[in-house]
Parts: sequence; C-alpha cells; structure tokens
Amino acid sequence: MGQFDNIINRRHSGSYKWDTPASDDILPMWVADMDFMTAPCIIEALQRRVAHGVFGYTKVGKEYYDALTGWFSRRHGWAINPDHVIYTSGVVPAISAIIKGLTRPGDKVIVQTPVYNCFFSSIRNNGCEIFESPLVYHADGSYSIDFDDLERCAADPRATMLLLCNPHNPAGRVWTADELRRIGDICLRNNVIVVSDEIHCELTFSGFKYTPYATLGSGYAARCVCCNSPSKAFNTAGLQIANIVCVDEQMRARIDRAINDNEVCDVNPFGVVGLIAAYNEGEQWLAELVDYLYGNYKFAAQRFADELPGYTVTPLEGTYLLWLNIAPSGLNGEQFAAQLEEKERVMLSPGIIYGPAGEQFVRINLAAPRALVADGIDRIIRFAKSL
Repeated sequence: MGQFDNIINRRHSGSYKWDTPASDDILPMWVADMDFMTAPCIIEALQRRVAHGVFGYTKVGKEYYDALTGWFSRRHGWAINPDHVIYTSGVVPAISAIIKGLTRPGDKVIVQTPVYNCFFSSIRNNGCEIFESPLVYHADGSYSIDFDDLERCAADPRATMLLLCNPHNPAGRVWTADELRRIGDICLRNNVIVVSDEIHCELTFSGFKYTPYATLGSGYAARCVCCNSPSKAFNTAGLQIANIVCVDEQMRARIDRAINDNEVCDVNPFGVVGLIAAYNEGEQWLAELVDYLYGNYKFAAQRFADELPGYTVTPLEGTYLLWLNIAPSGLNGEQFAAQLEEKERVMLSPGIIYGPAGEQFVRINLAAPRALVADGIDRIIRFAKSL
C-alpha cells in the first residue's frame, strides 16, 4: 500500500471537512481539503519547532524568502524579488485586502464564472460589484475564455479589476501562456488590474504547464498582483500562510495598508516553518502526490463514463476537483447534492455557489485515498441511477 492509500480517521479532529456534516456516516467530498498526511519533511520540521516550546510573535526572516523565491525560480522560471512579497494568513484574506487596497466601493470586479465561490464574498464585502464574464462551455465538458465578452466587460469604465483563477477552480483549466497573454492585453488596454489566484499552481497534470502571470513580461507584471501558498499542494491550509507578490511600489503600499487595516499582517511560526520545509524539501513528495491525484481523476472519469454516459466530466488539467454536469438527472446542482446527501450520505459542493453558470453541476473533491474515492463514486452512481 502506498502512502496515499492510507486512510486516516479525521472525524472529531476539528476538521472543517469531516466535522461539518450532520452525522458521522456522511462521506465528505466537498471542500478543497486533502485527506492525505502532508509531506514527512513538513511534519518533522513542525515537530522540531514544537519541541522548542515557545510560540511567541513570529519574525519572518531570510530563510523564508530564500525558500519561496528558490521554489518558484527552480520550478517555474519566476525570479521573485523578496522586496515585492507581502506575507499574510491565507489567499482569501490576501484577495480581500487587495480588493480593499486597489478599488473603491462601487467599482466592478470581473470574474470568469463558474469560479471559486470566495471571490464573490470578497468582492461584495468590499462594496464592489460582481461583473461576470462566463467561460464558454463545450460539448466535451471543457471550457475556454470568451475573449470578446471579456473585452466588453473590461471596457466598462467602472471595471477596475479582474480576479483570475490560474489554474482555474472549478473548471480544471491550466491556462496557457497565450491565453494569459490575451487576458493581459485586454486588461492593459482597458487599465484593469489583474489579480491572479495561483494557489493550485503545483497541482497540474502531465502535458499542462502552469505559467505564473507575472512572468508574461514586465508590462503585464507591472499591472498585476499574484497570490500563492503551499497550502493546497501540501495540505497545510490550517497553518495559515500565503504570499502576495506585487511589483508596483504604489500598488504594493496600498495593499500593505489594507493588510494592516484588516489585521492579517501577522502569521504564526508553524506556517513559516511549514512553507520553508515544503519548498526546500518537498518536491519528490509532491511529484508522487500529483501522480496519485491524476490516477484518482482517471479512475473517477472512467467510472462515470461507463456507468453514467450522459453525465459529462470536465477534462481535468489541474487541481483535484472534478466538475460533473448532472443535467441528465433532471435536478439542478443544489437538488442533486441535497438528495444525494440524504439518500447516499455523500456531501458534494453544488455548482451554483460558483455562479449561475454552475447551476447544472456539482464539484467533487478527489483528494482522498482511492478506496474512499471509489466508495463515493459508487454512491453517486447508485443515486443517479435511482433517478
């Protein structure tokens, strides 16, 4: 049995994923949280830090920036200047602070729907207006960008920012450099700032390449803000650490002010230690994880193709989040998820929370030992057939 096949009991451990469901017989396949133990190098580094026994206010030092910049330079050809980095407690707080710092209430913020649900709350909470530019859904389940519509949105005088999901959650796209450049050209022409959420950047499958938006060229980098974190790739979301990278000094100063206004300027020692260990020692573990996740995706996609041929699985280029079109059920995503939970005891994310374009979909978290994934897929198939 491989390390990722090991089933770890997470119930009653304070797990948001496992302890939110109403009863212990519900299998959670919803929130984007992996059920794998993190890389041994991270566990060992945290154990050493715990053994020190003092957990006061944390000073983030050179070792942290060396690990961060070394990782992105080595793996993605992105030479990050440490002076351009602002650390914070998570990508969602980062995005909220960026919106607060770089927009004014009443501004329109463009999102490419269906898209990560926290984008909507971050926009609304800062008094801005959600401005949707839906992705184009194709017969094979794949998605592409409607560049004409994106141009229309960006040309609106009230549109000042685009929240980009790169790679995209939940559509599973790893945007190509050409696609990103076209997005950037539209935004530059219309003076729209690009904020690129790149939290899933390490979870890309063979044949697909993550391109950091800031590496497209100096003109693009000067009008963008990129957010990253090891939390998705290494299953360390609870350690509460993320980074904002912003080249422009004035933009960065406004973001830094918003970070302090929102009181998310301090991080804990475990987040710092975890990032250093992940980025210095975690590459082999990550490679094995990505292979395992791809195997889970291929397994799930084949099962749905064999048993529910009318239900379309969106091709997954990255992330571990399967996007399933459940239109043949005659239910919308909310109804499907609610009835599935009641009858087969599986908890999924209804697609409507990712915008109106997701109404006929559900999102399924595949980041679990294959035996759990197989159990969940069997229950979903049984429910769908019962309809």
